[in-house]
Amino acid sequence: MKFHIIHLGCQMNQSDAERIIAVLEGMGFERTEDEAEANILGIVSCSVRQKSIDRVYTKIEEWNARKDRSNLVTFVSGCILPADEPKFLKRFDLLFRIHEIGKLPDMIRQYGVVTPASLYADSFQHLADPLGGFWKVRPSYSSGFEAYVPIQNGCDKFCTFCAVPYTRGREISRPSDDILQEVEGLLNRGMKSITLLGQNVNSYGLDRQGKEMSFARLLRSVAELGRGRPPFWVYFTSPHPRDMSLEVLQTIAEYSVLAKQIHLPLQSGDDKVLIRMNRNHGMERYRQLVGQIRSILPTSTLFTDIIVGFTGETREQFENTKRAMEEFRYNMAYIALYSPRPGAASSRWPDDVPQAEKKSRLAELTEVLRKTSGDYNREQIGRVTTVLVDGIDRKGEYLTARTEGRIPIRFLGPKDLVGSFAKVRIVKAADLSLEGELVGEETKAVLGKMAG
Repeated sequence: MKFHIIHLGCQMNQSDAERIIAVLEGMGFERTEDEAEANILGIVSCSVRQKSIDRVYTKIEEWNARKDRSNLVTFVSGCILPADEPKFLKRFDLLFRIHEIGKLPDMIRQYGVVTPASLYADSFQHLADPLGGFWKVRPSYSSGFEAYVPIQNGCDKFCTFCAVPYTRGREISRPSDDILQEVEGLLNRGMKSITLLGQNVNSYGLDRQGKEMSFARLLRSVAELGRGRPPFWVYFTSPHPRDMSLEVLQTIAEYSVLAKQIHLPLQSGDDKVLIRMNRNHGMERYRQLVGQIRSILPTSTLFTDIIVGFTGETREQFENTKRAMEEFRYNMAYIALYSPRPGAASSRWPDDVPQAEKKSRLAELTEVLRKTSGDYNREQIGRVTTVLVDGIDRKGEYLTARTEGRIPIRFLGPKDLVGSFAKVRIVKAADLSLEGELVGEETKAVLGKMAG
């Protein structure tokens, strides 16, 4: 039998999907990218945006319509709001929280599926520990050169716009021994890019003070695993400004494998809005952090998250966010229109900024981003930099890659460079991307391959 999984939302959901895939493959099922030929269909859900929830309902309606002519089993996992759970239970055959992944084989067997699952189910019972059994699953990584490693689950911040504490629960730090073992295994496999994942990575270990290392020490330990190995880059996402420490920035500066790229969510540039969002920091603290990043990591790129049209946001408050974007000169900003999420505190407040105004504000911030990012990109023209080649463009002409600072770049070269580092000279710049050419001895070797 074959299975097909769709994951929605963030990188954490992608990581969760890789673990679910590993369990299903371990049970003897075969993965397929064509959902039409699958007998087991699953979704790793995201409750952050209503658009994602709408897609879940659309997809399950399609799948249930197929049951008249096919034997199917459907399941849903991931971020699920309490309000959505009874609705999902009526539509999906199986529902489980990601920490219940060890129960999945038995759930499928009890549903009556006669497959190799009956032979494998007992071997997964040791994964049913709710405090981290799912972390013990070795993922079926979706890439041979870049991987995501979860270091914590849940969130204790309770931002008023966010549903994560209600879908994933309170913060639980994964044991550092498990993390380091997974990272070492990835390096042994030749991974070039590793991203440490968590809702608030820099609060890692705070739930186990005295028993677990800090996030700065974890970064140091991961970096030490790289001694004597081929080059690789380590990223992390997402940190919270409240818990970002000077020690973390100093540790990044100390190790070349710790990538010089910081994702620091702003959400709003207005102190009163930040209070309503329950962000527990103000603009003074955020400005101090950006100053430290620019001083300690002068080559680092800076990414952020912003919400426009949050409940009660005035035009003046929006202008403060716009000025903050101009001041901090981000390389990338993920800007989202505010939408109430059931369960989050702000869902009880009026969604009083008209949709048209939200879209207008988003457009204004996007223009600021294009300018600040474009200015930075144009300054890179003529420089030689190392990039990680991650694919081929849609036309099959250019290789696509990212710089250490995660700026997209394309250049001409042989397809066998995908998954490798390369040195390129930047020759053109657009607002949000770069174009380059291979340089040095590597260029000669590449041209020889292409000519051959």
